[in-house]
This record gives sequence, structure tokens and C-alpha cells, in this order.
Amino acid sequence: MNSELLATYWEIGKLIIEVESSSKFDHKSSRQLILNLSRQLTKELGSGFSRANLFNMRKFFIEYPNVQTASGHLSWSHYCELLIIEDKQKRTFYEKETENSTWSVRELKRQIDSSLFEKLLLSKGNANKETVNELARKGQELAQPDDVVKDPYVFEFLGIPENKPILEKDLELRLIRHIEDFLLELGKGFMFVGSQQRVTINNTHHYVDMVFYNKILKSYILIELKTRKLKISDAGQLNTYLNYYKTEINDINDNPPIGIIICAEKDEIGAEYILGGYENNVFASRFTYVLPNKDELIKELEIAMKDE
Repeated sequence: MNSELLATYWEIGKLIIEVESSSKFDHKSSRQLILNLSRQLTKELGSGFSRANLFNMRKFFIEYPNVQTASGHLSWSHYCELLIIEDKQKRTFYEKETENSTWSVRELKRQIDSSLFEKLLLSKGNANKETVNELARKGQELAQPDDVVKDPYVFEFLGIPENKPILEKDLELRLIRHIEDFLLELGKGFMFVGSQQRVTINNTHHYVDMVFYNKILKSYILIELKTRKLKISDAGQLNTYLNYYKTEINDINDNPPIGIIICAEKDEIGAEYILGGYENNVFASRFTYVLPNKDELIKELEIAMKDE
């Protein structure tokens, strides 16, 4: 059904371009053409042929000159969101990820708004033309522990003002109430195991804030939430939990567990010393309650690519 509809809309877009090309159309007359076509098609065929939709069909033909390259797994509504993205590599990435992760239109829009493409490149720390091309071509691949880590994590779905103080327990409870949104932000392959998972060492009980399992990496993901700046003791605490999971919880087919401290603040130099030297995979990332400024992220990415 998707493929047939995409092909039909592609043909309409092609017709619009051909009519424009056969006559001396300026911007004003092109808009009038689409307005007239919208009225005609709506009268004959019903809804679905608004001016905005016809402009999208026109752009769909321009951006996908070979309709076979468009994915039949995606709906027309998905493509309307994708066509907003001018950068072709970025659009290809979101198209690939939507298909691979079966995102709904709402989820796709949210990932675009949260600048997932730029965040993944910056989290890698090695942004260059090659990594941009690879990410656009393949989408996000999970092959090693740091592939699951983002920085920052965006919790705009919680509806909390940026500078409002909050207890760690309250943050955890809100994330659980919005677990589907949190799973979307964490990325592909994540399954929620539970919160406040008990770790017993020498008859003393400790509790991991949130535990997930990533079915792609075959690893438990232990998350500790800190609504303050990263401290030295945080890494040691999480490393202890990872050792416990590696020894007591992991099955024979599981890979070593991964630990992520999601904190309100960290500085890169301090984090490097705090996290360094552990045999286990211990990472730290910031969180924010507001969607990132896209222009600032793009500028940051351009600077990183120049440095390469």
C-alpha cells in the first residue's frame, strides 16, 4: 500500500515539474498551477491533495528522481517529515533509522527535533566526512559498548523546566512513567528490566537506579541517575555494580555489562580522570530537559570536522 501511494504521489510530482518545464513558469505562476491542480484533484478525488501536499509531491520527485530508492516500508507521512530536511546525508540517515527501528511519524519527528544525527556524530568524538557518510549510509550501528552512549540525553518529554531542582528519586519515577519515551531516547535494542534492582554484597543491599538489557549487544545496561555534577565516588559505585552483574547475573552468552552515569553536569577533563582505569565499561553523560539548539549543534559539528 505504501509503495503504491508513494508511486502515485511521485507521478503527480513528476507531472507538476514537467508542466513547469514546458512553459515559462516563475515562482508565482508555479504556485497558481499547484492551487489550480489542488482544486481539481480535490473535486475529482477527494481529500489528500492540499496545496501543501502537492508541494511535497513536487519535492518528492525532485529529491527521489528514481522512486524505487524510496522505502516502501515508510508511509507518505514519514516522507513529509523527511522532506523538511534539506541535507541529503542527514535525510538518508533518518530514513534508514526509521525503517530499521520502525519509528512512528511522531517518533521520527521527535528524533529529528532532538538532533539525533548530530548527537551521534559528536558523541563519537571523531566526526569527519567519512563518519558522516558512513552514518548516513548505514544508520546507527551497535558494535561496541560506547555505541550505545549519547551525550547529552534529552528528557524534554518530562516537561520539567530547565533549571528546576529535582530529587534523583523523582527523576527516576518520571522516567519510568515515560518509559516508552525514555527507551526511544536511549536508542535501538533497549529493553527495560526494572528500577532499584538489588545488588547484595557481604549481606549489604545496594540498589541500581535503572537496569536495561540491549538485545543487539547482548549486554545489561546499568544506569545511575545523578541530579548534580559527576563525582569520583559515582564511578566506583557503578563499577562495583558492574562487577556484581558480570559475576552473579550474566548468563554464559551475555557480554560484559555496561554502566552509564547520567548526570546534570560534568567537565570533560574531570570525567576523563574519574572514568579512566576501570576494566569495566563505565561512561558518563549529561542530561537536559530542553531540545538542543540545532544551529549550535551543527556549528559544533562543523568545528569538530575541521579539527579532524
